[in-house]
Amino acid sequence: MKELLITGNSKILLMNDNGKLRLPTSEEIALSPDIETFDFQNYVAANLSEVTDLPEGSIVYGLRESWEILPPEKYTAATKGAELVNWSESEKFCSRDGEKLQRASQISKCCPRCGREYFPRLNPAIVVLVLKGSEALLVHAHTLKNPDVLTLVAGYVETGESLEECVRREIKEETNLDVSDVKYFGSQAWPFPFQLMMGFTARYSGGELKFADGEITAGGFFCPDAMPVLPTMPSLSRVIIEEWRAGKFNSNS
Repeated sequence: MKELLITGNSKILLMNDNGKLRLPTSEEIALSPDIETFDFQNYVAANLSEVTDLPEGSIVYGLRESWEILPPEKYTAATKGAELVNWSESEKFCSRDGEKLQRASQISKCCPRCGREYFPRLNPAIVVLVLKGSEALLVHAHTLKNPDVLTLVAGYVETGESLEECVRREIKEETNLDVSDVKYFGSQAWPFPFQLMMGFTARYSGGELKFADGEITAGGFFCPDAMPVLPTMPSLSRVIIEEWRAGKFNSNS
């Protein structure tokens, strides 16, 4: 018996088992042979839009919010399943000759005409906590749905640059600030839809805070005990912010 990761549009299908939400099983939902699935570990991922015969007690829940409900290993599997489903739905044809792609493995497709193989794509992106004494830089990006949330400076890695170069460039472009002492913190798969987030810290070294390119609309330096509205867990930005608030990054680290 396998657990099912039925996802789509940043949602996931869960079962309400006497008030406790959990993943459905292959015994509870029989997936049609016509539905494309991805089988890995002890899970089967499928597209929520293709599953129409839902059993009693099933509920569509926010994928991001499910981290509070699912055990860590199941949430990690759910995010992987979501990325596979998203990739399969968005990449259907060969970019070389337009032929419809065929599944070649659990994580690849192949063009039947030219033989080109396709794998799930990842968009590498950085988030960075800029430290200035006992304060940290928090900003509001125009893409955030909640107008009150402030988070870390973030941006996509461009062709031909290292991660550290990306950190310095994004901060300069978006805030007009210069930084030094760029240090790697950690990474996170972020299936909304194809990001691989890589976290950093950096030290303010000069410049006047300005939001010139339109990506950021507000922000400033904040103390740990005077926080604005923050992004929710389990985002890497919130993880880094909480580590800073707990004193992990002191002035000598």
